[in-house]
Amino acid sequence: MNHNDTVYRLAAHDAIESRFARSVVACLTESAERVSPDVSERLRFAREKALESVRARRGVDVVQTTGRSASGTAVLGFSRSPWWLRFASVLPLFALVGGLVLIQDWQARSQISVAAEVDEALLGDDLPINAYRDPGFSEFLKAPPSE
Repeated sequence: MNHNDTVYRLAAHDAIESRFARSVVACLTESAERVSPDVSERLRFAREKALESVRARRGVDVVQTTGRSASGTAVLGFSRSPWWLRFASVLPLFALVGGLVLIQDWQARSQISVAAEVDEALLGDDLPINAYRDPGFSEFLKAPPSE
C-alpha cells in the first residue's frame, strides 16, 4: 500500500467520524431543551472538552503524518528498527556477491586444471620435437580423443 492510499483512507475515516459526530451533536442539541439546566451545563462542558481533545488529536495527527512523509528512512522503516533488521535486509546482497565471487573462482580453477592436464599429457608423451612444429598437430589436439 503506498502513501497516497494511506492518506486517502485516513481522510475517509476522518470524514466518517465527522459525520457521526455531527449526527450525535444534532441529537443532543434537540434533546438539550428537555433536560434540566444543571444537566444542560454539564453537557455543554463535556462538549467543549470533547471538541478540544479532537482539535488537539488532529493537530498531533497532522504533525505525525508530515513527519513520516518528510524523511525517506522513516517511510522505509529503518528509523526505529533494530540493528539486526538492517543487517538482515542487506544480507541477501552480500550472499549474492559472495556467490558470484565463488563461481568465478571455481570457473578459473577448472580452466587452469584442464590446461594443466593438456600440458601434462603433451609433456609426458614421447614425441619428437618436429611433431610439435607440424601444422597438423594443433588440429590433432583440438580433435576429441578416440579412446
